[in-house]
Amino acid sequence: QVQLVESGGGLVQAGGSLRLSCAASGRTFSNYVMGWFRQAPGKEREFVAAITWAGVRTYYADSVKGRFTISRDNAKNTVYLQMNSLKPEDTAVYYCAGKLSGGNYYSIKEYDYWGQGTQVSVSS
Repeated sequence: QVQLVESGGGLVQAGGSLRLSCAASGRTFSNYVMGWFRQAPGKEREFVAAITWAGVRTYYADSVKGRFTISRDNAKNTVYLQMNSLKPEDTAVYYCAGKLSGGNYYSIKEYDYWGQGTQVSVSS
């Protein structure tokens, strides 16, 4: 079992930045692919970014490429999402998720563990 707790959300103006953190506990964090997803009001949860267990490979949704950066510190059991040049359409609840390596990094269904989410609101 892996427990995930997100933090760092808040209200920011368009063009601003936020850094989300996800602290993991339980099983060996470094064995897991970690991802960030988001869900806006009235919309389905969608993939944002993922990072492999060693942090060698990263994957991003087209909507955030060049603005968001996912990273991890396995010594601290933490994964981060640095969000720059934020837009009002980035407003959503952001969720951290974990899965064992392999498979489809973009698919919500493949992630076994989820945090409770943190709200990000971007004003225009």
